[in-house]
Amino acid sequence: MKKSITIKEIAEKAQVSIATVSMVLNKKDKKISQATREKILIIAEKYNYTPNTMARSLITKQTRTIGLIIPDIVNPFFPEIARGVEDKASELGYSVIYCNTDDKIKREDKYINVLTEKMVDGIIFAHSSDRQMGFDSLDRCKVPILLIDRDYENKNVIGRVVVDNKKGAYMATSYLLDRGYKKIAYIAGSITTTTAIGRLEGYNQALTERKLVIDNRYIKVGEYKMQWGMQAAEQLLCEKEPADAIFCGNDLIAIGAIKKLKEYGLRVPEDIGIVGFDDIYLASLVEPPLTTIKQPNYEMGFKAAELLIKNLEKGRVNSVKNENNKILAKENNILLPTELIIRMSTK
Repeated sequence: MKKSITIKEIAEKAQVSIATVSMVLNKKDKKISQATREKILIIAEKYNYTPNTMARSLITKQTRTIGLIIPDIVNPFFPEIARGVEDKASELGYSVIYCNTDDKIKREDKYINVLTEKMVDGIIFAHSSDRQMGFDSLDRCKVPILLIDRDYENKNVIGRVVVDNKKGAYMATSYLLDRGYKKIAYIAGSITTTTAIGRLEGYNQALTERKLVIDNRYIKVGEYKMQWGMQAAEQLLCEKEPADAIFCGNDLIAIGAIKKLKEYGLRVPEDIGIVGFDDIYLASLVEPPLTTIKQPNYEMGFKAAELLIKNLEKGRVNSVKNENNKILAKENNILLPTELIIRMSTK
């Protein structure tokens, strides 16, 4: 393998200064002529110039790399977020290191430490649905954190990108009531994250406004997985007065619930209506196609990368310990809307 050419050697071949070559290669060449710029770039390409990113990082104290920590890569919701993050980061000249925690708190803590050691400039983070308190790794983190699809108060959190979960759940439950369903159950993935709490609040609000009793027998809490949807649906069918509709905390739960209902010989939506949350690609492929609340997951990832990098570029988060962090976090809150997508799983 040929050794990569150095900046000094490019300068000698182009008969310009090292500073001129550096400015061109780092795209800070506004005052340099087009002819000189092209000559330098042609030489760099011809002789396989590769920048020494480690040396550059030591000088600038930036790696132009961000970390992305997500809880469940199997759930189609999160890869779409990741795609949005990577597209925007790439557009802005940043690389992304992905970490999947499988919703495990210990793995979360490990990855925060690993990314810090790798000298990433910042981290976009969706924490575990089991995380309730005691975030020591976040307290010790030496880089800015931007939360996505979750919320958590911490001195190192500079902002968050979330959707209006309460309004989304309210829309879903209200729609079921408007369609004539009377006993509406809720299969939740968890009730510990702000995301899950918002959805429970929206469900409760819709029932309360119609002067309906909130019956805890119809609220099942587990995890955001298809298997849990099957288990919870079976539990609901064992009630003396089974629900005639189910609002599910995500689409995977809803798909699992539909599968179990079919096993019991029930028809969706004639016997029982189902509404999900997320609008993953599987929602339109399941039979019947799933009525659901659409989250702009790609946009969430795109905006999260844009927001984090904007702050990094402006130098507003050079020290995550500075007193302005709480103010920055308030400025950097993005709340995205949800949308009801009506398909065939409701009457």
